[in-house]
Amino acid sequence: MFGKVKSWLGIEGVKLELDLPEELQYRDGLVTGKLFISSMNDQKITSIQIKLIEKYSRGNKESKLTDEYQLGEIELVQDIQVPANKKIQLSFELPFNSRKSDMDDLGDSNIILGGIVKAAKWLEGVSSVYRVEATAKVEGVALDPFDKKLIVLL
Repeated sequence: MFGKVKSWLGIEGVKLELDLPEELQYRDGLVTGKLFISSMNDQKITSIQIKLIEKYSRGNKESKLTDEYQLGEIELVQDIQVPANKKIQLSFELPFNSRKSDMDDLGDSNIILGGIVKAAKWLEGVSSVYRVEATAKVEGVALDPFDKKLIVLL
């Protein structure tokens, strides 16, 4: 009985681990990485979803606003058998669409305006943090295993 509950909740089940470069070029529009999959029991994955998300913050203290934007997503829909106590490696390429504000475009067009735009963004507390998330759908499990890693886009 206890074993069935653990299996249904995904305890001792599939574990995901993202392996990504720490820094990537924003202009390339592509995140390349590896996904390591392991499990303590035999499991079957039906699909894996990988996303790149930007967490965009602006403002200071009480007036701080935060939004999240999904820049790219891929879904691998295939059955993957995960044998007990073995590690599987999947390589992936995640294309994404760059998202620039009008101020960023203005700053990129002129060196002098670039400095002014950077100063204005600093004064307004504008920042972006990027993360890659991987989620797997596992047959017979209620809670989907996932992993997320922060990356730096230059």
